[in-house]
Amino acid sequence: MPIKFIQFGEGNFLRAYIDWQIDLLNERVGLNAGVVVVRPRGHTVKPLLDVQDGLFTTLIQGLDENGEAVKQYRKISCVQREINAVTMFADYLALARNPDTRFVVSNTTEAGIVTNDTDAYADAPPLSFPAKLTRLLYERFLHFDGAQDKGWVFLPCELIDHNGPALKAAVLHFATLWQLGERFIDWLEQANTFCSTLVDRIVSGFPENQMADIEAELGYKDQFFVVAEYYYVLVIQGPSWLADELRLADAGLNIKLVDDIAPYKQIKVGILNGGHTTLVPVALLAGLTSVSEAVNDPDIGGFLIAALEQEIIPALPMPLDELTQFADDVLRRFRNPTIHHRLEAIALNSWPKFAARVMPQLTGFHTLTGKLPKRLILALASTLLLYRGDVITLSDDAATLAWFQAAWLRVQSGQGEIEELVSQWLANSSLWGSDLNQIAGLSDAVLGAIVAIERDGIRSTINAI
Repeated sequence: MPIKFIQFGEGNFLRAYIDWQIDLLNERVGLNAGVVVVRPRGHTVKPLLDVQDGLFTTLIQGLDENGEAVKQYRKISCVQREINAVTMFADYLALARNPDTRFVVSNTTEAGIVTNDTDAYADAPPLSFPAKLTRLLYERFLHFDGAQDKGWVFLPCELIDHNGPALKAAVLHFATLWQLGERFIDWLEQANTFCSTLVDRIVSGFPENQMADIEAELGYKDQFFVVAEYYYVLVIQGPSWLADELRLADAGLNIKLVDDIAPYKQIKVGILNGGHTTLVPVALLAGLTSVSEAVNDPDIGGFLIAALEQEIIPALPMPLDELTQFADDVLRRFRNPTIHHRLEAIALNSWPKFAARVMPQLTGFHTLTGKLPKRLILALASTLLLYRGDVITLSDDAATLAWFQAAWLRVQSGQGEIEELVSQWLANSSLWGSDLNQIAGLSDAVLGAIVAIERDGIRSTINAI
């Protein structure tokens, strides 16, 4: 198939979400869109999708709109190849010269759309995702001599506010830093379309404990097999002509093209993603391993329900009935017994997630009520304890991991106090957007939660709220 999509990210989510939808568009409306997956970080341990000719299988399961159990296998065939941007840089740049490419999809986590002043044009490739993308765009601009019909449509899936404008601003940063010229900047502005998106599907990944039975049922092995829930929605804030380009009218997919994504975003990020990020550190400290196990646990599940009802929903500025209905749907999805969504996988890059998903509700609750939300503070304290490094294998940016390693080492060696650790982390304005120590009583509340967890255990601390 002609390569119409460039996809930054080879992970489970994009494969069981974006690639799954593209595959259905190909089948149902003849979109005839091939995908090239770009591995932006250059990991070499995991093999490329090319070892299976780009093919992989999804298992979609859960409860449908009528409460009926669903189990659907689908072999995804839209991926044409995978490119390692680090080891295959020439192949990566060649994507820009392909006249068929039209859409760029990305999921580089909340920490992916960032800028710096150190990535250079001559780097092969630059380190950050936006810098890599700017280099690719400039290659396209040069090859097609700034043709207006050779711009791209960007559908970033990172869970940050206004992800389309954020990605555009990051690309313009590097275009300016590298002095690529006003003509290129004009082409970026006029020929390219940066859409904001909201993505929603729980993708639990590779079901290692079930693979023997699945392989027996399918009759083949698939090292890229991925499991996702039945529910999904893709909301795109973009121009109306995009519906025609993607042939959405007759596709029967839950893709919404809207003028304003904000209401969808607030509900989803606050309740679904915020619920996940609130639940995960507490459940991990309780020794649990999956979302369904945690939500069905009387203590941990009760903690999440109370956090949603009493602290998260009150801080969201939408009609109560809509928020309550969405929360009920989310809890039903979390309880899905067929999805083993590992808590440790959700804990990837916990701090950017906490800042984007939970902190707005924590501070919003305080602004509205003059009180501090005890359960969200407990989640914050639990995340700080996770970053001591003795519960799970941590994954975050190198600077964050190094900071916590040094800070907890000082505490454990008696050379520093937990109070200092808490205060310094709350003062991290680059993460939070401000010094959170300015919120009266917050530092003491977080410290008190840490002390209670250490003294009484997470379950007793929850039940004492």
